[in-house]
Amino acid sequence: MPTIKDEKNFLDIQMGTYEVSFNKKYRFIALMNDFTLGLEFLIGSVLFLFESTQTAGTILFIIGSAQLVARPIIKIMHAFFFSRISNKTMDKKISSED
Repeated sequence: MPTIKDEKNFLDIQMGTYEVSFNKKYRFIALMNDFTLGLEFLIGSVLFLFESTQTAGTILFIIGSAQLVARPIIKIMHAFFFSRISNKTMDKKISSED
């Protein structure tokens, strides 16, 4: 079973003797979103070719489309995290000037 270690700047996933490190949680989430999005559209496209599996293909297209909406939301969450840090830094600068 993989273990996930959450450091300040990295997300480390250990699988046996291998370790995968991602700089920031949101980058990992965005990569996993893009990967599953691609798989859903690929599998959905194949399923859509056959009349008996068109409904399953359509469902995968809908799920993939929802994930396309999630991409900018993940980026906004990432940007909000950084803006929150910069606001604290600004508060410290303002209080030190007084």
